[in-house]
Amino acid sequence: MSGTGRTGDGHGRLGSMLSGLAVAVGLVLFLGGFAWGALVYKPYIVPTESMTPTVNAGDRVLAERVDGSEVRRGDVVVFTDPAWDNNMPMVKRVVGIGGDKIACCEKSGRLTVNGKPIEEPYLQTEGLASVKNFTANVPKGQLFLLGDERSGSLDSRVHLDDPGQGSVPRSDVQARVDAIAWPMDGMIERPQAFAALPGGVSAPGPLKLQLGAVVAGVVLIFGGTAYGPIAARSARRRNGQDRRVPAGAH
Repeated sequence: MSGTGRTGDGHGRLGSMLSGLAVAVGLVLFLGGFAWGALVYKPYIVPTESMTPTVNAGDRVLAERVDGSEVRRGDVVVFTDPAWDNNMPMVKRVVGIGGDKIACCEKSGRLTVNGKPIEEPYLQTEGLASVKNFTANVPKGQLFLLGDERSGSLDSRVHLDDPGQGSVPRSDVQARVDAIAWPMDGMIERPQAFAALPGGVSAPGPLKLQLGAVVAGVVLIFGGTAYGPIAARSARRRNGQDRRVPAGAH
């Protein structure tokens, strides 16, 4: 009998084999996507309003585990520093790296990095990029961090008199925020204003690929498991029609 013959419940052996394969591949993609995500990402709850409107207090974010050396200007990072808040995880945006001169505000109210004005569409309100003027030189291996809610964020500006003029070591960074998981506001885009500066901006993490694997896995699992009942129902319908056709009829 051919390998494409029909099984007892009416659907082909090849179809059964392919549906089983679809389920198996789907399970690998589904479980693999979750496992990959758990290795790469860590969930955090944003503690304050300092990053409004990009992320709000209480939002659940997914942050990619990265080494501090991978951080670029414009990244939203999770970090801890004993001089800031007793080593509690905080979320801020990187606006300067080692060797940068950060200043605010130029005549249009914008932040400047090495003299270049930076457009910051993510800020809470239009107008001044800082409620007070400041200048800081970022030491090598350090990061200068600001909140997007510039009127009330306790960030590097508060620590300008500390060693490093408010900057923190790259080693303080634990992760880089890629997306808001709850509420589901989607991916956090890299600001293009920083792309023209030396070093550019960081590439997005693999979150979309991981989600794609999970979704593809679900589709294959449901498609594979649904094949059997659908094929059997179709076969019963065909058999019923065959029985109603008189013998020898054309």
